[in-house]
Amino acid sequence: MRKNRQSTRLAVIAIGGNSLISDSSHMSVPDQYRAAGETSRHISALIRDGYRVVVTHGNGPQVGFILLRSEMAKDKLHSVPLESCVADTQGAIGYQIQQTLRNEMRRMGIQKEAVTVVTQSVVSAKDPAFQKPTKPIGPFYTEEQARAHEVKDGWTVREDAGRGWRRVVPSPEPMEIIEEPIIKALLEQDIIVIAVGGGGIPVTRDRAGRLRGCAAVIDKDAASSLLAGHLKADLLIISTAVDCVYIRYGKPNQEALRDITLADALRYTAEGHFAAGSMLPKIQAAVRYLQAGGKRVIITQPHLLEEAVAGKTGTHITP
Repeated sequence: MRKNRQSTRLAVIAIGGNSLISDSSHMSVPDQYRAAGETSRHISALIRDGYRVVVTHGNGPQVGFILLRSEMAKDKLHSVPLESCVADTQGAIGYQIQQTLRNEMRRMGIQKEAVTVVTQSVVSAKDPAFQKPTKPIGPFYTEEQARAHEVKDGWTVREDAGRGWRRVVPSPEPMEIIEEPIIKALLEQDIIVIAVGGGGIPVTRDRAGRLRGCAAVIDKDAASSLLAGHLKADLLIISTAVDCVYIRYGKPNQEALRDITLADALRYTAEGHFAAGSMLPKIQAAVRYLQAGGKRVIITQPHLLEEAVAGKTGTHITP
């Protein structure tokens, strides 16, 4: 077995829920497991090169699947609360990542363990997002079906880009990660941690300090940025569907951004170069991490992790 290098640098690696689904023909659990294994191979290479690692992940498609099953079984079984959907996917996706990471590390001769922490993220009950739900989740409905849920279940519903009607929920800002001390303790033992899946289970805290889940979803990049800042991570890696960030994306004069500063990121954001539903949350997460004292952000595709860390591809954002 290859001797482990002493792990000193810490990287928080945020992978998207869509990273586990290569296309519409490969959406089954075995398909997702294989995709997790591919991503784990690249993460393991960074661990081999001396990084301690926290893996975070999205869960949008997977939560949608649970909600669709719940809708189809509504006459036979109870519905699943949204916060429970997030918890369910943290366990299921975490299992896939921790098992494939362990297998890949063993293949590379790395004697380390990986563990999933079911993570709660505190949000404010007064967050403006609760007054204006915007995040579409779950299956599409006819307007009649959607309105029925609106009356019966208290949902907020909205027509979604001509494709049908969907439930929309709040997406509040994460303020605190409850299990952060546990994550730190595991890292001190040189254990690979999978955490804040789906941005964390959204919870509010009352005056007595009691936690209560709420029907919301948290942006996983925002939660990953918060965690990376609190852990004083050396590197925040945000995976996406493109090799790097572009301005004027999809236009004849599109331009790849390879090495930019925090000031550049703020300027491009102010100029409106990043779409709200895709790249903007990632840039905002990068900005928050760097403003909190972070050292470097890389935005790239999951299979390009090693090349990006080596400086050969991806977008690199520094203070």
